[in-house]
Amino acid sequence: MAERFYVGVDVGTASVRAALVTRDGQLRRTAEEPISIWEPQSDHYVQSSTEIWDKCCTVVKKVADGVKSSQVRGIGFDATCSLVVLDQSFQPVPVSQDGDSQRNVVMWMDHRAAEQAARITNTGHRVLSRVGGVMSPEMQPPKLLWLKENLKERCWSKAAHFFDLPDFLSWKATGSLTRSLCTLVCKWTYCPPEGWDASFWTSIGLEDLLENNFCKIGSVSCSPGSPLGDGLTQEAAEDLGLDPGIAVGASLIDAHAGGLGVIGADVTGFQLPCENQPITSRMAMICGTSSCHMAISEQPLFVPGVWGPCLSAMVPDMWLNEGGQSATGRLVSPLKLHNVYSYLNSHLSLMANSDSAVDLLGSSLHVWPDFHGNRSPLADPTLKGMVVGLSLSQTLDDLALLYLATIQALALGTLHILEAMKQAGHDIRTLFLCGGLSKNSLFVQIHANATGLPVVLPDQMEAVLVGAAVLGACASRDYSNIQVQCVILHS
Repeated sequence: MAERFYVGVDVGTASVRAALVTRDGQLRRTAEEPISIWEPQSDHYVQSSTEIWDKCCTVVKKVADGVKSSQVRGIGFDATCSLVVLDQSFQPVPVSQDGDSQRNVVMWMDHRAAEQAARITNTGHRVLSRVGGVMSPEMQPPKLLWLKENLKERCWSKAAHFFDLPDFLSWKATGSLTRSLCTLVCKWTYCPPEGWDASFWTSIGLEDLLENNFCKIGSVSCSPGSPLGDGLTQEAAEDLGLDPGIAVGASLIDAHAGGLGVIGADVTGFQLPCENQPITSRMAMICGTSSCHMAISEQPLFVPGVWGPCLSAMVPDMWLNEGGQSATGRLVSPLKLHNVYSYLNSHLSLMANSDSAVDLLGSSLHVWPDFHGNRSPLADPTLKGMVVGLSLSQTLDDLALLYLATIQALALGTLHILEAMKQAGHDIRTLFLCGGLSKNSLFVQIHANATGLPVVLPDQMEAVLVGAAVLGACASRDYSNIQVQCVILHS
């Protein structure tokens, strides 16, 4: 039998990646392309859905080159939870004052709607109980309200389709308007099995979204990995260099794809506290531009300041709580090159004379890391970052210590999230890390030290891409469900 492959596509904050993944979860080939980010004014971050799709096509063609199309059994997409706006003809609609229609994506990290988010929180509506009690400006309702209040003629009156970016990609691939439960439940206040709460949208001034059974934001939903439409359309197949009809799985938010890619890992024989325990004893931590802390439970748990509980948003029939930090990789972005990390890690070891004492080097320098607000558990987007203990010195030692203090601050932020989750009933015994920062050995070690928990890294470091490929594999019907697929990929 010819070897079978699955394609995973990951649209992150600043790049699009794809991987060709084998049946047993090995990455055969990967490709990456940068995507543009525009900042027309402070706290406004926008992108182009046209450019994003074009880059998706480029990377898929690269990873599938040389492989018979018939061997590619399925494709899955994940992306940041950004807001895509299209008109009745599915053409881009501008989301900024400059009127550039190609810039039609309000990015996840766009905080323009902070005032609208605060107003929504003040309504005290019952849907807020599923987002930790506080509406974040990174979610879609406040962004939609901002567009209506500030760009009514230029954007709102022309818009016919509002997509989460992961759902835009699956629509582009299949023509299906079915939305993933992952996006709708986590970022739009949708709650299965009841669905949309009309009273919420009316209470915040967006009653026009109720028209035609909520068709502008999604009338039909399904679980991640469910097959969409008839698979790849003829047009999408030509764009991607694949065969029409290849299975396409309902999408995931990028962090959730990473969680799916690691949380089912087989850890037999490593003497970890989560061994022979339910999967609910694990937390998946996806460490990229921002960080997301994903914990699942069999029954809904309400954690103040933490998003969720969300049913079937990552693992079918399980409840998801999602903590997070809005700026992690962004805080150390000037140092993001791996060789710079490695150099500073080595330099800190030399300064301490032993790896065990590195933590103590930062005892007189402190960072409060909420430079883009606090997502969890304080849920306060107005908070700012600060550094205490700076001197006039600007040596290499000073740079290394600031880098260390920043990582320590992020790790203590993770501890803060863990404590809130445990207080609400979660029993988390092991951390499973993936994403760019998980490749930094000091970042990993400091998190283990700060939380007192063992940290597991996946054998396949590109867990987000594996998670996206899982969606395509599930849609292909080569596997019965996502849970089985997770176990097989990590066995």
